[in-house]
Amino acid sequence: MPILMLIFITAFSISYLVLPLVIQVARARDLYDEPNDRSAHLSPTPTLGGVGIFSGTFFALILWMKASDFGAMQHVLVAFMFIFLAGARDDLIPLSPLAKLATQVLAAFVLVSKGQIGLHSLYGICGVYALPAPVGLMLSVAVIVLIINAFNLIDGVNGLAASIGLLACVLFGIWFCLARQILPATIAFSIAGSLSAFLKYNVTPARIFMGDTGSQFIGMVCAVLALQFIRRQEALPVGAPLAFHAAPVIALSLLIAPLFDTCWAFVRRIVRGRSPFSPDKNHLHHLLLAQGCSHSQTTAILVFASLCFVGLALALDWLGSPRLLAVQLFLAGLCALCLHWRIGKNNRRA
Repeated sequence: MPILMLIFITAFSISYLVLPLVIQVARARDLYDEPNDRSAHLSPTPTLGGVGIFSGTFFALILWMKASDFGAMQHVLVAFMFIFLAGARDDLIPLSPLAKLATQVLAAFVLVSKGQIGLHSLYGICGVYALPAPVGLMLSVAVIVLIINAFNLIDGVNGLAASIGLLACVLFGIWFCLARQILPATIAFSIAGSLSAFLKYNVTPARIFMGDTGSQFIGMVCAVLALQFIRRQEALPVGAPLAFHAAPVIALSLLIAPLFDTCWAFVRRIVRGRSPFSPDKNHLHHLLLAQGCSHSQTTAILVFASLCFVGLALALDWLGSPRLLAVQLFLAGLCALCLHWRIGKNNRRA
């Protein structure tokens, strides 16, 4: 639709113009991400790229959204603004992990309780269908917080978080457009435009990083789109061209890289007797870098893998949510184990 193209172009243009200004300010104020023992970059790099991403997305939404849609979007926009301000505060003056988690939970609670964005069913996963309202609210908040932190954790390689976010937003946006769900499509294409502009400055050698400002905002937007995708499937008649048997797993497959990486990290640390929140250098992008892949190659591999999981989910949608989820998790786990095995084999040779 023409309006969605205008939204994309507007978001792209604003972000493209704002990001060089952010880079100048970051350099003038010495706002750099200094390398440490867990960093994948070697030289200090300006941060706060999320300011450019948020600016393009927010202004495109405000400019092109219909006046009649503001009522339905007011709590979503409030949550977006809140998570953006919290991320910017953390980039400038780091928050404690507990304070960061509290801000994420609060923003997610606003989305679910006021924005009416949440889960009402598990669609047969673990044998559960309809959820009591309090359980649905808590689960929805937990899912949003998980996705926010998943993007935060995967943001360790140039272009990776932005590319995964762009892929998810474009595919969600296409489905919303085909289903004539214009409001969520507007959100999807606005951030897609901003991320496209950001990638110009974030590919190797990166001139700026998105920081928590950007990764948390992208995570929240993707969480909103995923939950809206699942909810709006419920309104489609069975057998409709755009209806899926396993909508939650289709949504999961679009975010498989950050979500599986985060869950895999938690399981791995718990098995080793460590805190699930203790940092390490065993995320998927760290393992690919250890194999000799460049930043660009690592990003390309994980984006391609995400596309493969999306294609697999679409091809096996007829399995339904429980069985398709088991297939996806099995294959993702197998890939991760193979990667760990290969690195262990190379280390033994060395």
